[in-house]
Amino acid sequence: MKHISVLLNETIDSLNIKEDGIYVDCTLGYAGHSSAILKRLKKGMLYAFDQDQDARLASENTLRKISDNFEIIPTNFVNLKEELQKRGVTKVDGIMFDLGVSSPQLDDPYRGFSFHNDAKLDMRMDKNSPFSAYDVVNYYDEEKLRDVIKCFGEEKYAKSIAKKIVESRLNKKIETTFELVDIISSSVPSKYKRLTHPARRTFQAIRIEVNKELDILPKAINDAIDMLDFNGVISVITFHSLEDKICKDIFKKRSEVDDVYRGMPNIPEEYKPELKILKKVKPSASEIKENKRSRSATLRSAIKIRKG
Repeated sequence: MKHISVLLNETIDSLNIKEDGIYVDCTLGYAGHSSAILKRLKKGMLYAFDQDQDARLASENTLRKISDNFEIIPTNFVNLKEELQKRGVTKVDGIMFDLGVSSPQLDDPYRGFSFHNDAKLDMRMDKNSPFSAYDVVNYYDEEKLRDVIKCFGEEKYAKSIAKKIVESRLNKKIETTFELVDIISSSVPSKYKRLTHPARRTFQAIRIEVNKELDILPKAINDAIDMLDFNGVISVITFHSLEDKICKDIFKKRSEVDDVYRGMPNIPEEYKPELKILKKVKPSASEIKENKRSRSATLRSAIKIRKG
């Protein structure tokens, strides 16, 4: 399946791109947002991060057809500040994150992300990582499995699913996605299976755990805000309530006056709010109809309002 970038126009509009600006796409993927940014740059520069080699190779070809004013950085966005500073970049005009999994990743049966395709349990964004979904499913104890599925998947049947996984692997290791789907399906009531695919939330939870997505997010968002120049914009597209809460809480904290100085008539510049939060955006009904994977997306943006 071709990847359709979620909230594409809304994200690009939020960044208020300048022709000579410096912009960062922390989640290059298959270059949907990066292509739209690069088309608007004349003398500016785009830096894009992705740890997925397949995505980088495909996107390199796409972006070269537009301009040479970009560099793809082959690492996780948790390293964004360090990597940009290596390149002499200390301030940027806009920075964005699209925290969804791209359609080619989901639909590639060999990557093990999807419960619709049978494949080896994998789910690694970085294929060089030694840790995969196989390790989570086969080596986490029951309590840790339950916590992962409950917390990251918000799955109400986490306890019974974790119990069944542990019981099943006593006979043989769980090696494929369909083996895991069958185990999950046998752990939940029939009524639940009529409402949604029974494996959806568990697969999401395992993917988040494998890639430590929520562990690295607070540092990455805070580093991104640090890198913003005055009037620079950060935009974050989330697809999960926990990652959305992380983003919302960081934006809130950095858009408020320090507690010590709240209510004072003359607040020192370094204690004034850093950010002004912009209006939250959700996909339109027409976008959701065209791309069902967009239905859970939320775009949060903020502008840097403190100099220095």
